[in-house]
Amino acid sequence: MYIEKCTNNGTAYLRLVESYRAPNANGVKVAKKKLILNIGPLSKFDDGKPDYVQRLKESFKVGSPLIDSLKPYCEKNQPLEHYKLEYTEGDPYLIGSPKLYSHILIEQIMKEIGLIDLFTHYKAQYKIEFDLVGFIRLLVYGRLLNPASKIATIGQNDDYYQPIIDNPYEYNVYDSLDFVYKYRKTIFNTLNKAMVDKFNRKSSLVFYDVTNFYFEIEDPDEDTDDEKGIRKMGVSKEERKLPIVQMGLFMDEQGFPISIEMFPGNTLDHQTVTDALKSSIDDMKYERFIFVGDRGMTNYPNLLHITSLGNGYIVSKSILKSTKKDKEWLLDDNGYIYTSNDFKYKSRIIHKKVKDEFGNIKEITEKEVVYWSKRFEDRQKHENKSFLDFIEKLKNSPESFRISKAQAKDLKKFLKSDVENIDTGELINSHKLKAMLDMDKVNSFNSLMGYYKIVTSELNMPDTEVIDKYHGLSQIEDQFRIMKGDLNTRPILVRTKEHINAHLIICFISLLILRIIQYKIKELPDFEKDDDKYWQEGMSANRIINSLNKWTIDKMNDEYFRFNNINDKDLSIILNAFNINIPAKLYKPAELRKLKVSIKLWL
Repeated sequence: MYIEKCTNNGTAYLRLVESYRAPNANGVKVAKKKLILNIGPLSKFDDGKPDYVQRLKESFKVGSPLIDSLKPYCEKNQPLEHYKLEYTEGDPYLIGSPKLYSHILIEQIMKEIGLIDLFTHYKAQYKIEFDLVGFIRLLVYGRLLNPASKIATIGQNDDYYQPIIDNPYEYNVYDSLDFVYKYRKTIFNTLNKAMVDKFNRKSSLVFYDVTNFYFEIEDPDEDTDDEKGIRKMGVSKEERKLPIVQMGLFMDEQGFPISIEMFPGNTLDHQTVTDALKSSIDDMKYERFIFVGDRGMTNYPNLLHITSLGNGYIVSKSILKSTKKDKEWLLDDNGYIYTSNDFKYKSRIIHKKVKDEFGNIKEITEKEVVYWSKRFEDRQKHENKSFLDFIEKLKNSPESFRISKAQAKDLKKFLKSDVENIDTGELINSHKLKAMLDMDKVNSFNSLMGYYKIVTSELNMPDTEVIDKYHGLSQIEDQFRIMKGDLNTRPILVRTKEHINAHLIICFISLLILRIIQYKIKELPDFEKDDDKYWQEGMSANRIINSLNKWTIDKMNDEYFRFNNINDKDLSIILNAFNINIPAKLYKPAELRKLKVSIKLWL
């Protein structure tokens, strides 16, 4: 084994490798290297004296390495430990009972982003008698590793190496949720400060999008004189006919979530923006940032609120809802810049009068950027193929079709306005439908496939940069998928406004921890970056969660413990990302405590 220096994204790293010979594809034995340990960035260890790397290599050879984590690998190491374990039939230790150990990594991350200290402080300040910190830890561990109801999550207390809470009273979990709700702004500010101070959070771009989560209940909440209900019927992103709650999510340009805001399920997406900004982002004292959102957020009162505070925006706009004149400009090939046969773009500066959130008329100047992408056109054609094929068959043989309610709804945008019965909403007989189809609308719809429109306050920003920054919004869509899938955020099983909001905050914290793990994986020297992808996650949330569930520990007797699955490929990557070194041996409790405190998130 030997130490080598390598470089990744301009940063020098140290690692311990071992040489060996193995046959290549032609059967010829060639020299290869096996990674033994990612030591970490050179800057962490360099003492500033000349020839540090050479001195490190020499110290390793003589068995006295300058870096403590190398000691277990020294050639002149202490003699190997020998274990003698004796069991008799009926001994309870003969029955394996693995306990989760991966929570120690989650706990260390929670410490370094300020959550453990925050809840410890509040517990002491308000003289809370139950184990507030333990309940919060259990809620986050459970949401990440084995999502379940709140009571079932507390029932997982004994699944960990050493119970998280001593003799828990399960209903204190709801007291914990009340606390999370009450201090939600402090939680977001604490997390933000940690990400700014320790992770150098990049907030020149702030992305925002809205999703919703459903409840498996029959009736929505009723409004009262004191407050509006939160579980309401609305436009479900999953097309479920169940009450939902809306959630807006802010994300920084590195892909880390910043904060969330909850709204009643019948709140339209664009109605959430200004309130969400005022509730969190406006108070975080970021320097000037550019708000990035999709067309659902394109509401000028929202955009004027953003610019009134000195910030900017990049948002998409609906092409189908554009004026005829705007569509003609978009389709006119004049002015387009072709980067290839598959992509073109152009822009223009426009002046317009709009209303702010108070109804006042304002004059604004913004830039419109439009582009056409062959990849986007192919995707739109694929998504609309079934419906467009239906229209074509309907045009050729209308008498052969019965129109379903869903098809009638989709068809409305292609009907001639002078023959549509708006008053009755009567379903149309299929034999009359051909004459009512407006083929100009159908042809216009087809001609606009592949085109996209973005508007921005950044008049001097290059068009390609505007497009590139807007595409970062896709990371939020991925975060929503993780929340709904891997973290099982829905269906939401709690019912009060306070508990629903707190549930979403626990899921948000879990999402942030997942993103931190993914980011650390991407920092590994051997991480292979794919330049063809706009962003990479490092390792999927599903793989991370599966790997963390494999990291377990067995009690061998009253003195020794044994780790399980630490040679699992994905788990090894996670351990290396945090410089967690677990040699193959049996461990005493004191060694386990030392391992826990050695985990550092930021080097």
